[in-house]
Amino acid sequence: MTVPLTSPGREAPASPRFQADPQLRQAILLTALTLAGLLLGLAGQRLLGLQALGWVGYGLAYLAGGIPAAREAVETLLHERKLDVDLLMVLAALAAASIGQAADGGALLFLFSLSNTLQGWALGRTKSAVQALMNLNPEGVTVRRGGVARWCGLNDIRIGDVLVLKPGERIPADARIVSGQTSVDESPITGESVPVDKAPGAELASGTVNLNGSVEAEVLRPAGESTLARLVTLMEQAQTQKSRAEALGERWESPYATLVLFLVPAVYLLLHSAFGLGAQDAWYRAISFMVVASPCAVVISTPAVMLSAMAAAARSGVLFKSSAALDALAGVRTVAFDKTGTLTQAKMTLTGIVAADERTALALAAGLEAHSEHPIARAVVAAARERGVFPLALRAAQALPGLGITAWTVAGESVWAGNERLAEQQGAALGQTQSTALAELAKRGSSSVVVGVGRRVLGVLGVADALRPGIREAVAELRTSGVEHLVMLTGDRREVAVAVAREVGVTETHAELLPEDKLRLIGELPGPVAMVGDGVNDAPALARADLGVAVASGTDVAVESADVVLMQNDLGKLAGAVRLAREARRTVALNLCFAFGIVLIVAPLAVAGRVPLPLGVLAHEGGTVLVVFMGLRLLRRRL
Repeated sequence: MTVPLTSPGREAPASPRFQADPQLRQAILLTALTLAGLLLGLAGQRLLGLQALGWVGYGLAYLAGGIPAAREAVETLLHERKLDVDLLMVLAALAAASIGQAADGGALLFLFSLSNTLQGWALGRTKSAVQALMNLNPEGVTVRRGGVARWCGLNDIRIGDVLVLKPGERIPADARIVSGQTSVDESPITGESVPVDKAPGAELASGTVNLNGSVEAEVLRPAGESTLARLVTLMEQAQTQKSRAEALGERWESPYATLVLFLVPAVYLLLHSAFGLGAQDAWYRAISFMVVASPCAVVISTPAVMLSAMAAAARSGVLFKSSAALDALAGVRTVAFDKTGTLTQAKMTLTGIVAADERTALALAAGLEAHSEHPIARAVVAAARERGVFPLALRAAQALPGLGITAWTVAGESVWAGNERLAEQQGAALGQTQSTALAELAKRGSSSVVVGVGRRVLGVLGVADALRPGIREAVAELRTSGVEHLVMLTGDRREVAVAVAREVGVTETHAELLPEDKLRLIGELPGPVAMVGDGVNDAPALARADLGVAVASGTDVAVESADVVLMQNDLGKLAGAVRLAREARRTVALNLCFAFGIVLIVAPLAVAGRVPLPLGVLAHEGGTVLVVFMGLRLLRRRL
């Protein structure tokens, strides 16, 4: 089944409940009617002795349970020119009725209908996730365009428009705040349960909710290309792309069903002609064989597992683009990480200050760096703001490329901030403590800023790309989940890469790589390999790896190239996804062994007359329902 996409409608209620789509509601109704007809037939003929009432009940069961399967079988035969399980089940039920076993045929149709309904419900959980995402779009928003504010429909929003967002409104397009402050509920998109504070310059994702402040935000992408639109596309892709086991099952379903149909008359002729059984007895055993040998459990077992696992993962913020990706993750031996933006936040932060008076050194550094747009400068200014330190007022600031920045205080003193070469140029000598601090920062892969006044060094500041929160625990969890090799592939300097790898617990590091180097190394690592990245330069490696994993905050090209997207930007979810994928693979293997075991054991017994038709129906369709339930239990998993 596929989800029909419609234009965005009204905003979803705060706590939407799952509602079955019309197809699933119809399947539930027909299954219930089949059961009701079967019970009425049994009661009429076997309890009340009313044969007419019994035939009415069986007729209802056959119509409710048989017509949908017959329609599917005919459509498959006409459009795809192949036979399928639906045809086998309808023929088996009719054959059972032809020898006076209408109750057994009705039971067969009920159990077959029930298993299909359960499978449809599992798929419906994934479909409901898509519909829930679509419902996150509001009908429109107030837009300020050309100095005039007016209500604008979703499809009319353009890049550069300024959204006027009030408390409680849902954000219709990806945007950047230009004025105002607020908190945003990002749980519909990322699963993050705590509201996130947003100030001017912060980005807003479509589908999230503005909570408590009025803000204005400039549109970065139209609604059709927003974060929410990308999620809907990913979820739709996940429903259509199949794992190898699913594809193999679908490929063999028709030949297998054809073989069973040819074997039924062969079994009848063998029993009747070669072994001298009566026509009715031989036909009864042939029908029992057809019921037991039908591949219902084999065909349904894999999709039920994969759909359930993908729905559970999506609920926890991990989107698989296909069940093939889920299956690939189960076999991953090596996980390769990009560094910047993946293991780290791609955001420079102040890591430490070595100075006799830390606040004075920071105030001077912030006053100087306020005149620069360099990422290190922004990190120093942000650290001063967070610590309540006011930047020192300066004049005549001058940037010196490759060295740092100089300026003058109001009192006429020369001040500066930069690297060791700038300190030497200023005639300032570093003390033992400051030299040791610089060596330690270099060892950790941190950048350093030396701050001074005239020929005197005030202190040394360390600035580095901050690690993602919880990344050490995430890497450790990956090891315990069974991943054998953890590798870093980065274009950054070797000393920085080694320091970060040491901090997070990655033992193998490859640094100073170009994109083509990453491609080469992906092919040389012990496979299967999963590549985790976020940038444009990671896209080739994500596509080349056996499995590409992207964080949602990454670039569009990285997300498009990946097979799995971590919506919460939380690598801690990856270990849980590995465990889920491996459990899904084990469940598929168990289901297939169970399904084939029933055929291999019970089918010969049915031919030998040791398994009557009612027991054959119970063994076959009961097994089908069981493998579906084995898959559905994964819906309860949390990563």
